[in-house]
Amino acid sequence: MKRLLLLVTLMVICCYEVRACDICGCGVGSYYIGILPDFKKRFVGLRYQYKTLTSHLGPGGTTSYLTTAETYQTAELWGGWNIGKRFRVIGFVPINFNSRENQGNTMSRSGLGDIAVVGYYQLLDDQHTVGNKLLVQSLWIGGGFKLPTGKYEPAEHKENEDAPNNFQLGTASTDFTLNAMYDVRLMDFGINANVSYKINTNNKYDYQYGNKFTANLLAYYKIKLAKNLTVAPNAGILYETAAKDVEAKKISVDISGGHSLMGTLGAEATFASFSVGANFQPVLSQQLADMRIKAGNRAMVHFTYLF
Repeated sequence: MKRLLLLVTLMVICCYEVRACDICGCGVGSYYIGILPDFKKRFVGLRYQYKTLTSHLGPGGTTSYLTTAETYQTAELWGGWNIGKRFRVIGFVPINFNSRENQGNTMSRSGLGDIAVVGYYQLLDDQHTVGNKLLVQSLWIGGGFKLPTGKYEPAEHKENEDAPNNFQLGTASTDFTLNAMYDVRLMDFGINANVSYKINTNNKYDYQYGNKFTANLLAYYKIKLAKNLTVAPNAGILYETAAKDVEAKKISVDISGGHSLMGTLGAEATFASFSVGANFQPVLSQQLADMRIKAGNRAMVHFTYLF
């Protein structure tokens, strides 16, 4: 048990030192997983994510006539499939709805985002008793890729060089992720940890989003309310850090990169073959694009069918 906790800690530290795209979590390229539905074979469902961003801030976060409010909403088809006892595949097909408002003028953009697939291998699957209590733990490691299926408009960045290059449906690049999921549960109380490192490549427009590291830690408690109904309230933290974007393979983009720390408060409910969940993610601290960008609180809900 101690060795496994040390392994997860080292993974987080190593990824953090790399200092790994978009302004943390908003716009393109965010694949928050959290606690997966409790499924045995397969699941498919819909997720809705809501995020906001304020750009064109002055010194100390002051606002001006240039300050812009941006909203990013995503309706996402997602699914997972356990292949045998050791392999798992999870896929995401997002439809993005972006809007930007400044001085009473609103600009909108919507459409298919970048499709992503992640594969996992179960490195640990252990169940044993501690005294008279059951301890269950699992560790999944893997990697994935993201396809450039979302529309990217290079003119958007060229015309708004003082704004983050976030107002896109996709990145126009094929990107890769390294992932790990660890879950440990003593009877009904558990802790879930997810870490991922996203490696972005240069797109055909000679723009490269910065690599991004994401880690979240959640504590949950399963409450059985009826024979087929289980509710699991959860709470934790989410940390994201991204390197600055690069264009022309060598020019660093000032309005990019940074880090944020968010809280997470939510609940998951499973009834027979259906699972629903929701969470709220308030901002605890942030430093984005040299303080010229400010992210708002986030929210997510999902409805999933288990089969």
